[in-house]
Parts: sequence; structure tokens; C-alpha cells
Amino acid sequence: MCIFVVMKKLRPILPYLKNKYIIAGLGVLVWISFFDKYDLITQYNARQALTKLEKDKKYYADEIKKNQEAINELKTNAQSLEKFAREKYLMKRDNEDIFLILDKSNSDSISVAE
Repeated sequence: MCIFVVMKKLRPILPYLKNKYIIAGLGVLVWISFFDKYDLITQYNARQALTKLEKDKKYYADEIKKNQEAINELKTNAQSLEKFAREKYLMKRDNEDIFLILDKSNSDSISVAE
């Protein structure tokens, strides 16, 4: 009974499946979709990688712009250069003492008390 129902539904499609051009077209479509060097899965993965690389490119371009602005500020402003040297490299003047206060919750941060 089940086979007869399936055959009834396939009867309108059968003449098209006998056409050699449609069979060849379906074969090419299946080959390109699943077996080719650039199949659908490969294309999807490449698209995902491209999207990630574009995000990385935008991030690094923004970082470069911020760093160039910071460099320009350090080159043009003596006070910002001194502040940067004191904070980053713990430099001091001859008549000053520096006390380091380490934060235990964040070991990367160093507070400087003058």
C-alpha cells in the first residue's frame, strides 16, 4: 500500500527524470555541492574565517589609530610624557621617593604613591 502511494506522488515527476539534461544538471549540482574542492561546507567555513579576519582587521586598525594618537600626544606634550614615564616605567625625580602599592585582587595593576 505504501509503495503505491509513493508511486502516485512520483508519477508527475517521472517524465522529467527521464530527460538526460535534467539528470546531468542534477549530477553536476550534487557534485558541486558535496564532492568538489570548493563544496558548500568549505565555502561556509571560508566565509566564517573571512568574517573573523575582517573583525580582527577593524580591531587592529582601531588599535593602531589609538596608539598613533597616544604617540603624537607624547611627542607634543611634555607633561603627558612625564606622566607616562612615571606610570609605566616608575621613573622619579632625584628628590622623590616612590612607594608601590600592589593590589592583591588584580596583580597587573600597580598604584604609585608619591
